[in-house]
Amino acid sequence: MIFTETKLKGAFIIDIEQREDNRGLFARTFCANEFAERGLKPNVAQCNLSVNYKKGTLRGMHYQATPASETKLVRCTRGAIYDVIIDMRPKSPTYLCHIGVELTAENRRALYIPEMFAHGFQTLTDDAEVVYQMSEFYTPGYERGLHYDDPILGIEWPLPASEISEKDVSWPLFSSYVLVGA
Repeated sequence: MIFTETKLKGAFIIDIEQREDNRGLFARTFCANEFAERGLKPNVAQCNLSVNYKKGTLRGMHYQATPASETKLVRCTRGAIYDVIIDMRPKSPTYLCHIGVELTAENRRALYIPEMFAHGFQTLTDDAEVVYQMSEFYTPGYERGLHYDDPILGIEWPLPASEISEKDVSWPLFSSYVLVGA
């Protein structure tokens, strides 16, 4: 695997090193040792699948507060998404900064998301599937979120949101948000 650190310390784009022959290709998509060698949390407590029917579907921006904060490894296995993460670590020099990465079934790229980063994505195709590996179990009492269209965050989504949950629309703007456990 090829690990490329982003401008947000601890967040990595992970590309596969594929080996091809007449049968097709083979590549490692996860290795606990390679993650640990880079100081990344390799433990997996839960794996999730998100199936999204319509192009423009938006999910996010979600994270879990301490002590249930989690790392995520996110990969698009069908279609394409624009994946966004926001640094929610108050003492970080990149606090409230974000990056966006296109993850597609074709580029086979993954995004490693450290603890205390909000995460969300928008589908760029119909029928996009996203697989997540999570370091912690979902813990509802520690769930947090930010409004996907908050002007303070300045995220430029590639498409208008065609589908979004009531819960995601109702996350507060950052200016009115109380960071519990941050």
